Parts: sequence; C-alpha cells; structure tokens
Amino acid sequence: MSDKMKNVGEGLKQVQEEISHEVKSKVKSMGVVKTVILALLLAGTICSFVFYGKIFGENTVFTPNESRSDFLNGFLQIIPSFIKSVQIVSISLAVITILLAVIKRFFGKKTQRGKTVTLLVCNLIKWLSAVILVIVVLAVWGVNTSALITGAGVLTLVVGLGMQSLISDVVAGLFIVFENDFNVGDIITVDGFRGTVVSIGIRTTKLEALGNVKIFHNSDLRGVLNQTVKPSVAFSEISIGYDEDLPHVEEIIRNNLKYVRVDGALDTVVYEGVKELGASGVLLLFSVKCPENIIAPTTRRMNRELKVMFDDNGINIPFDQIVVHQE
Repeated sequence: MSDKMKNVGEGLKQVQEEISHEVKSKVKSMGVVKTVILALLLAGTICSFVFYGKIFGENTVFTPNESRSDFLNGFLQIIPSFIKSVQIVSISLAVITILLAVIKRFFGKKTQRGKTVTLLVCNLIKWLSAVILVIVVLAVWGVNTSALITGAGVLTLVVGLGMQSLISDVVAGLFIVFENDFNVGDIITVDGFRGTVVSIGIRTTKLEALGNVKIFHNSDLRGVLNQTVKPSVAFSEISIGYDEDLPHVEEIIRNNLKYVRVDGALDTVVYEGVKELGASGVLLLFSVKCPENIIAPTTRRMNRELKVMFDDNGINIPFDQIVVHQE
C-alpha cells in the first residue's frame, strides 16, 4: 500500500513539475513588457487582498466627499472599482493560464487528434473567457449587464444575418474537428497547395510548406486530399536502351530487387513493369511505400539505389537520342 501511495505521490509530483514548466514557458513566450504588466497586476491583486478592509470596507481610505474638489471626489469613488477590476482580470488570467496548461498536458501530447481537439478547446476557452470577463468587469462598474446581454442577443441576430461567412467558417471548423477529417500534423492538399496542418482554429486553418504558411477559411476547405491517412507511395522511373534484352533485365531485377534497401521506406521496392516506350528507351516503373512527409527524399534515395543496382549488373541507362534520316 505504501509503494502505491509513493508511486501516486511521484506521479503527482511529475505532473506538477510538467504543469509548472508549461506555465513558465507560457510566461516566457509573452515577452518582457507583457510579463512585467502581468507581474504588476498580480502584485497589486495580492496587496488589494492584504489591505481589503482599507480599500473596500466601511473605513475605506477612498471615501468620497472628503474633498471640496468634485474631480477628486469622483476619482476617489472609482478607485475601488478599478482595483476590483484588476483583481478579477489578474485572477482570471492566472486561472486560465493554469487551466490551458493542464489541458495541453493531459490531452495535447498523446495523439494528433488530441492535439487538434486541444487547440480548438483552448481557443473556445479563450474566447468565452474574454466575453465573460468583459461582462463581469462591466458589472463591477455598475453597468446593467442583464440589459446588455439581452441587447447583445438582438445585436448578434442582426449582425449574424450580415456575417454568414463567419458563421459558416465556425460551423465548418467544428465539423472538421468532430468528423476527424484531418488533424494537426497531417499533410493535406487544398486547391493545389500541399502543406502540413499547423493549426485548426474556430475560423481558419493554417498549412505550412517550405517555411510558408497559407491560411484558409474553414468554409473554403472543399475537396481536401488527406495524404497521411494511409502510407504514400514513392515512384521511380528508369529507362533502359532498346538494345537491352528486356526479359533478361527483368530477371536481373527480380533477383536483385529484394536486396535493395531504401532509408525511410516502409517496405521493399516493387517493380511495376514497363510504363512507356519512350523516344530513347524503355521506361521501367518502380515503387515503394513510405510516409507522406518524406516522400521526396525517399524517391531520391530509391533512384540512387536502383542506379547502383543497374550499374552493378551492366544495365545501361541511355542518353536522349535523336535519329536523323536523310533521303
């Protein structure tokens, strides 16, 4: 029993360290200015709780009408509301940061689908938190939030009629995630652009290829070709001269192809047969299964190994030739 409790304690300690590391990396990515502002907000929040009675109690130091100046009285009156707003914003930011770190820790590192759903959930949490935070802060300042919410509902209906494309993007994004059409890390082709999915947001999807990031609206993602659901196939085309004995060449290929090894390939190289009778030679086709993300280097490696095999067995690969006939 003690060993189990010890293992549980070690597991909790490890989780705590990982979450702490995630929070620290999140803070570092914010930059110096944002970090300083967040630190000041947290320090002010702690001080406001320490001196809560002096700020919000009956004996508050910010009692209005203590001065003959209307400006100073008005300024003193809004300070408690301002401090309470800072409290709410600081605590909310801290809680949201920790919550997002926990979600990414437990769900964002297991599978590609887990990463995709985690990104979408984190985006939804950020948007909902921002809306709720604005409403709560307005309530602190005495704004009638119930009337605001009712008016926002009517406004949303009116605006929604003119923002059908935005609504289409949001709905399409939800269907992409929950139907598992593709996930973050998959290689897809959209409108001729082939790239790796780096993020699936509420409104847009981002693809990266050769250091370039292309952004698609979710509602524009039609006819998507997902190239990572199953292993891809790399092809190699090699010509032999017409003067070569084709059956003899194919026998050499059958006897030696099993010894050809291509780095990154998921299987052995397969001889597909004669693809074309070209202008300068007979074009032979070879293929091998490989992951989509290394299909180009796999093709280059297969070309090299086949060239070496042909050279070792005295099979010539012809140059382009032009035959001129003169009457």
